[in-house]
Amino acid sequence: MNHQPDHPANVPADAVLSPMTWRGDHLQMIDQTRLPSEEVWLELRTAGEVREAIQSLRVRGAPAIGIAAAYGLYLGVWDYPAENRQDLIRHLQHVSGQLASSRPTAVNLTWALNRSLENVKNHESKDPSVLKQVVLDYAQKLHEEDMRICVDIGYAGQPLVPQEAGVITHCNTGSLATGRYGTALSVIYHAHLEGKNIHVWVDETRPLLQGSRLTAWELGRTGIPYHLITDSMAGWVMKTKRADLVIVGTDRVAANGDTANKIGTYALSILAEYHSVPFYVAAPLSSIDLSIPDGDHIPIEERDPGEVRYTASCATAPEDAPVFNPAFDVTPHSLIRGFITEKGIVRPDFSKNLSRLLSD
Repeated sequence: MNHQPDHPANVPADAVLSPMTWRGDHLQMIDQTRLPSEEVWLELRTAGEVREAIQSLRVRGAPAIGIAAAYGLYLGVWDYPAENRQDLIRHLQHVSGQLASSRPTAVNLTWALNRSLENVKNHESKDPSVLKQVVLDYAQKLHEEDMRICVDIGYAGQPLVPQEAGVITHCNTGSLATGRYGTALSVIYHAHLEGKNIHVWVDETRPLLQGSRLTAWELGRTGIPYHLITDSMAGWVMKTKRADLVIVGTDRVAANGDTANKIGTYALSILAEYHSVPFYVAAPLSSIDLSIPDGDHIPIEERDPGEVRYTASCATAPEDAPVFNPAFDVTPHSLIRGFITEKGIVRPDFSKNLSRLLSD
């Protein structure tokens, strides 16, 4: 079932990466912690290996970790000697809980796991072997669905991108963060395909450098012109270079439009507001969490202080330097011009329009 949508014209077939593939009895994925110096592919055969890959950022990006978790659920149950339907469901819930605890902020993780569990519960078969196959089929369905969504987001964003646009982006929102094509980078890919002669300003994204390590690597594969900048240079780029819009991704959107994304996004949104540069968020519907009323209720992951004290294994701070290392921040909805979704562009009033979009 490894079907993929037709590749956009004018881009080599291998330019836009497929970051993970189901190989019949295991999940193969690229190890993002080894990029850009090495392209290493992992073979994950247990739910524990998938959990470790999510927690250690070998796979990252909200849609991608949701897909990986769905496959991980199957890997955690395929050889389990379930005696009956209820025994299997209890074990699925246990494996799901382990996978869900790997990272707290991205809603796609629990969204994918909950959908898979509900699909099993709604299936009429009482044969555990059949239900195991249902789990795998659903993971593959989510994977294929995400690739189609990413293409739709790319096309939906085109009215926002003028000819010869300068676009600022943050973190990595490309194929590596999704099933393929990306969210914010899908908009950029499709603008490139339409011959808009765009130029991308890539925030390096401290402390783990997802912009410099991953986004620059992806843009280089597709031939899209870009410059890499440090996060602190974005304001000066807005003032002195052409910057027509900012497009970022998201890990969770609250009901009022407040948006959690990689640390540094909040500061970027303030700079964009000051310089009158439109700030957009590319968000699949699966990242919208109406159960969270606002950004104050979004759980923010804090990570290992060593990520700040070291860069590429080189000490950049005293070993005992106190560190505050939130992986995400929250951009208030008032600084967001709109959300680019697979169903089109959503503009304020976000509380009303996001709810309407999901109910439709």
